[in-house]
Amino acid sequence: MALKLPIYMDHSATTPCDPRVVDAMLPFFTEVFGNAASRSHKFGWEAEEAVENARKQAAAIIGADPKEIIWTSGATESNNLAIKGAACMYAKAEPGQRNRGHIITAALEHKAVLDPCKRLEREGFDVTFLEPGPDGIITADMVRQAFRDDTILVTIMWANNEIATINEVPEIGALCHEKGVIFHTDATQWVGKMPTDVKADNIDLLSWSGHKIYGPKGVGALYVRRRNPRVRLQAVQDGGGHERGMRSGTLNVTGIVGFGKACEICLAEMEAERDRLLKLRQKLENELSSRMEMVVINGHRDRRLPHVTNISFGFVEGESLIMGINEIACSSGSACTSASLEPSYVLKALGVNDELAHSSLRLSLGRWTTEEEIDFAVEQITRTVEHLRSMSPLWDLYKEGVDISKIQWQAH
Repeated sequence: MALKLPIYMDHSATTPCDPRVVDAMLPFFTEVFGNAASRSHKFGWEAEEAVENARKQAAAIIGADPKEIIWTSGATESNNLAIKGAACMYAKAEPGQRNRGHIITAALEHKAVLDPCKRLEREGFDVTFLEPGPDGIITADMVRQAFRDDTILVTIMWANNEIATINEVPEIGALCHEKGVIFHTDATQWVGKMPTDVKADNIDLLSWSGHKIYGPKGVGALYVRRRNPRVRLQAVQDGGGHERGMRSGTLNVTGIVGFGKACEICLAEMEAERDRLLKLRQKLENELSSRMEMVVINGHRDRRLPHVTNISFGFVEGESLIMGINEIACSSGSACTSASLEPSYVLKALGVNDELAHSSLRLSLGRWTTEEEIDFAVEQITRTVEHLRSMSPLWDLYKEGVDISKIQWQAH
């Protein structure tokens, strides 16, 4: 079968909607169109029943009780509700005062976590931004060392969206429970790809999104623990008191049905898909590394998601690399920051220099990625990198054995 171009290798940014998800959603556009909050007629009852069924499907994939699932518009809203809602609920002082409480997060979190934390800083909270080591892992020991008597919230992502490294989330959660501190994890890249049990993994708040798991865009969920401890949140938006008062607004019934179906499919197929994608990722990395020099895989080599790789190519200009492989849809960072000409803040947090950070590609594989697509990507990336290096005087110096880092450049 002929390869269809361009090929898609940016599943960490978004995933195509699974046809089975679309089929589940279709009746809710035109036939079952009621408002789930309309309790006085059949149209509303049918919509509410569909929402509650999806709540069960979403709860099942993370080992939660359906009553612990709050519907949102996506992981960004879930993160905002979790972080701001918990911080304000457990604050040590009133709004307008300083020293309202201490929050621990990490420098390589997604902007949907970093920006809410920075806003809370401006509102009187003190925030510690942990710096990872070169492997990109945030450990429980790092969190332990950052704890203070006034710490009220820890928010650490489960798997990084750029380098796919997996943080010590269950251990961090256990530490937080030991200290009596609320623990939130942005699990947008994790849920649906890896096994999750919020109780066993010691999680109080967990965010994820439909469009990362082959569901629709514009719908997400927040897990809020109900027991041991019971977590309370201050609402971020007010209105009709939907979702037990935590998130007002008419529910996106069609999107929620799709979200639930996507969770059900992921839960059923996760193990086989994980094994298949790991083999494809290993093939991609091994072939690129064996064909070329100065190929650097960023982050921990083993402790990372099976379907994502972040690779830097020495002595290659990043923008030219992206333009040269225009038949491969991939990114040079997260989807929210890839339009920037600045090097990835995640890679810089690992200590990767600007030159290598600029020449990095994030290639994320998915449900319909084939071995033929891997072969095509290897060929096109290799050809482009070798072409760009053939025009680089620095590459020539490197091949001659010159240590580029020790050259004293003279300004004219």
